[in-house]
Amino acid sequence: MLSIVEPATEEVMAEVPRAGTGDVDSAVAAARGAFPAWRAVAPGDRAAIMRAIADGIEAKLDSLARIEARNAGKPISDATGEIGMVVETFRYYAAGPERLLGKTIPVAGGVDFTFREPMGVVGLIVPWNFPLAIASWKVAPALAAGNTVVLKPAELTPLSALELEKIALEAGLPEGVLNVVVGPGSTCGQRMVEHPDINKIAFTGSTEVGRSIAEGAAGTIKRVTLELGGKSAAVVFADADIDKAAAAVPYAVFGNAGQDCCARSRILVERSQLDRFLEVMEGTVKAMRVGDPLDSSTEMGPLISASHREAVASFVPDERNVAFRGGVPEGPGYWFPPTVLAPVSNTERAAREEIFGPVACVIPFDGEEEAVRIANDTEYGLSGSIWTRDGGRALRVARAIDTGVLSINSNSSVRVSTPFGGFKQSGIGRELGPDALDHYTEVKNVYYSTEEGS
Repeated sequence: MLSIVEPATEEVMAEVPRAGTGDVDSAVAAARGAFPAWRAVAPGDRAAIMRAIADGIEAKLDSLARIEARNAGKPISDATGEIGMVVETFRYYAAGPERLLGKTIPVAGGVDFTFREPMGVVGLIVPWNFPLAIASWKVAPALAAGNTVVLKPAELTPLSALELEKIALEAGLPEGVLNVVVGPGSTCGQRMVEHPDINKIAFTGSTEVGRSIAEGAAGTIKRVTLELGGKSAAVVFADADIDKAAAAVPYAVFGNAGQDCCARSRILVERSQLDRFLEVMEGTVKAMRVGDPLDSSTEMGPLISASHREAVASFVPDERNVAFRGGVPEGPGYWFPPTVLAPVSNTERAAREEIFGPVACVIPFDGEEEAVRIANDTEYGLSGSIWTRDGGRALRVARAIDTGVLSINSNSSVRVSTPFGGFKQSGIGRELGPDALDHYTEVKNVYYSTEEGS
């Protein structure tokens, strides 16, 4: 059995059966057996089931949010918003079955056209930081395209995925179409990557593990979608609304206790406004409410585990670079204070590696060219923000920064209807928006001769 620990209390909140490789094989066999009938379901009927799943999630929104808040340690307000996004995701992709359109292509001697065909069985491996939200980004387009699914949630946060499986069955999804397997990545995840009857792997997690998955998937030429690490920059120019930026930017780092691949943990500030920026930012950080995830006023919860807290703490071995910190509760819980290091060079370890915790590095720069150079001086390229009142500069810098998702005068990265994914070692492929459906289908080309006698 797996003991599921509540990060805010350090107490066991549930126990679930621990799956092994045999369970993966059984889930794949069930998905393979269900595939022919599921792909044959009329598009409108498949869409109706997707809408029913969305309705079922919405009906249990409050209870699912509480599960997510307790299991992942995230503030209940954030958890409620995330479950709302899960509902939106299933409703968005409910339109997919009737909009998976092919093309007709002009050719000599006949007609050429394409179909978008489902891949078959897809294996989905999701992380612990946004358990049900990220699961929905994969499950919904996979089902809409006519695939069957083996879903492996993280061992630390499997409870909402197990609830999703129940809701989907109650909504009319046939047995075997969605199969949840709760087990270690080293055994269950590895078996999924190697399994000859899984046609695609979609993974969200660290770049290190993503690299291993890509290598393993090559053995059977599996298609892969990888959404990996990040070390994103928030670039604040001197002409920005400094008070607004300094009040907003901390939430792009400390949201979800920094356990977010999109975290803008490198805050680049034009030197002439550095002191003012830090002054306003300090007030924001020290006022941030860190505490009980089930308290509606909480803005930041605990880290996911004791071992992860130790890993985050290793980036702040002493107080030399600490400009200021927020506070944390006393007593049980894997708490770590929101911490700002300043000024920091982009060559320092805390500015190079993904911390995945509430630690921000403030890096001064001089001028647009240096800002772009520092922003791009990383192996990652997932997200980022640009803060400026100059529209031309905003677009120049947006084009120059090598990253997949950018926002201007905003922290917002993710919308259901727009593509999400990274450049460089932040991943392969895109999730969300119409692009995601492409990653769960194969293109079949058909030529039909119209020559006489054919």
